[in-house]
Order: sequence, then C-alpha cells, then structure tokens
Amino acid sequence: MPSIESLNPDVPLYARTGINLASAGLGAKAVSATNEFFAPLERMLDDHDPVFIPDKFDDHGKWMDGWESQRRRDGGHDHATIKLAAPGRILGFDVDTAHFTGNYAPACMIEACSVKGDDLTDATWVKILPNKPLGANANHFFKCDSFESWTHLRLHIYPDGGVARLRVFGVPELDPMDNGQDIDLVSALNGGRILAFSDAHYGSYHRLLAPGRGVNMGDGWETRRRREPGYDWMILALGARGRITNAVVDTAHFKGNFPDRCSIQAADLQTFGDGLTDALITDSMFWRTLLPEQRLTADSIHEFNDALDDLGPVTHVRFNIFPDGGVSRLRLFGRPE
Repeated sequence: MPSIESLNPDVPLYARTGINLASAGLGAKAVSATNEFFAPLERMLDDHDPVFIPDKFDDHGKWMDGWESQRRRDGGHDHATIKLAAPGRILGFDVDTAHFTGNYAPACMIEACSVKGDDLTDATWVKILPNKPLGANANHFFKCDSFESWTHLRLHIYPDGGVARLRVFGVPELDPMDNGQDIDLVSALNGGRILAFSDAHYGSYHRLLAPGRGVNMGDGWETRRRREPGYDWMILALGARGRITNAVVDTAHFKGNFPDRCSIQAADLQTFGDGLTDALITDSMFWRTLLPEQRLTADSIHEFNDALDDLGPVTHVRFNIFPDGGVSRLRLFGRPE
C-alpha cells in the first residue's frame, strides 16, 4: 500500500509528489531550438522513459531518444524553448541524460518567463536555475527556489549535445477566470495529485488525471489480478477545495480487465497537509461516501451525476475499484469554493 512519498526514496520529494509540467501528455509543447540536427526537441518532452535501440540509425546518424544538437564549432551554445502544460510554480527539475554517453550536454542553465498567449517577442526571461554540471547517462535533480508562476522555459546547454528528458515538477496555477465555474477538480492540469494507492502494477497510473481519453491500455491505472479478498483503491488530493457535482469514470481500452464496480469517498481536510499520506491511508477508509458502488462496463465513459451525495466542499477523495482492474481516466467536476 505505497504512498507517493514512500516510493523511490532516493528521488527528491518534489519529483515524487509534483506534477511534470513539461509532460507532452499533459500538453507541454516544443517551441523552438537553435539546433535539432540529431534528434528533435519534442522527444525531450515524451512521457515514457528514454529507450536505446542499438541498431537504429536515420539520415543524420544514430537515432537518439531525446533532444540532440550537432557539434558546435563557433564557440557558442545551444538552447531550446518549451511551453509548459499549464502555468505553475516550479519545485524542481530532472535533467535526464539517459543513454547519452559520449554525446551528452556537459552543463545546463534554465530561464523562465510568464506570458499570455504564445508571443515571446517581448518576454522577460529570468534565470531560475543557475549553471549546473551534467554527466553521462544519469538523472540530474535540481531544486528550484523560484516562487513565481511561469508559462515557458528556455533550457541552455553548454556547448552542445543531448538531453533525453527534461522533467519540470511543479504545481499548476488555477486560472482566476475560472472562479464561479465548474472545472475538473482532480485534473492534473488543475493541480490534482495522486497521494497513495493499493497497487499500480500495470500502465501509467499518473495518467488517470491527464486530459483527453487514453490512447491504449497502458495509458491509465491498472492493478494486478487480485488473488485475495479485498479491493483496490487510490487516494487523491483535489487541485482546489470544492463541491463535486459530477463524476466521470472512463474505462477506455479496458475490455477484459475493467473493474466490476467502483465507489468514491471524500473528505474535507483543508487543515491538514498532503504530507500526512500514511495517516490518510488509514483515515480514508472512514471517509463519507460521495458515490455509492456503481457498475462499470468495458471500454466506456460512465457519468455519475444524480448518484452523487452532496457532501459539501471537499479536498480529498478515495477512488475504490472492486475487486481490481483498469481505469483510463477519472474526472470530478465541481465548483471551487
């Protein structure tokens, strides 16, 4: 029954609990790069772990899973600009040079700006990560001390080379224009986060809160086949305290392995922090019922509106599936309080 905080203790806490704002799957975009000769910038934002295919080459040379510029001969350095999936405060970075051995970028620096729209002509860039050394084939975690909200980043590499993945862990900022309107309170783009779960053997559990429908059976949360009594569950923190008025459970692509039933419990824990995840696991078993047990079907979108109990504003939910199986997306619509 792992909490997110207890997973991978060698990884900084911000990388275990923050949302990757540079995730292409959440909507981050490659804007521009000074050079993409060996590998395009957009690969650096992919969600899956970098892969290495020994015998794969393209017209420019060895195929690499990331962004890679050509060897510079002019004394300058390369840089690339990305648009974050959502405006947000950045907690830290992972500059991953996986599989880049003799061709990794030896150092990096990161700037940020905040603009409305996509026009960066008059953007004011601020250094939020000073120059840092990088090594071959490794994750490089760097804490970010900036408390402002940013929309775009510019990654500088010195002088050239490759970066497999840039992960930017942070907290999305809710749009103040959404006040008074229903939003998906548990969406990752609105700050919804997974705190703990009973099992996540298959798939990519963090994609449960991603936008859009799942692209395949690996794009969602799936537990192993349960061979003992009980059921599986997940505990989530909403991006904003609010009253939930509509729940959507999507079992896209789960056909022979969808849960038989589901239910949702909820609590208003605004005086407690997300750091109390061990206590939350026990406490969540006694939370009030928001959605009584409902039948699920294969590869379908299930909307629950009238079946929801009015619990008032809540901050956390426990999503239960009986007895096990896979769910592609969970959406909890409501109005922030």
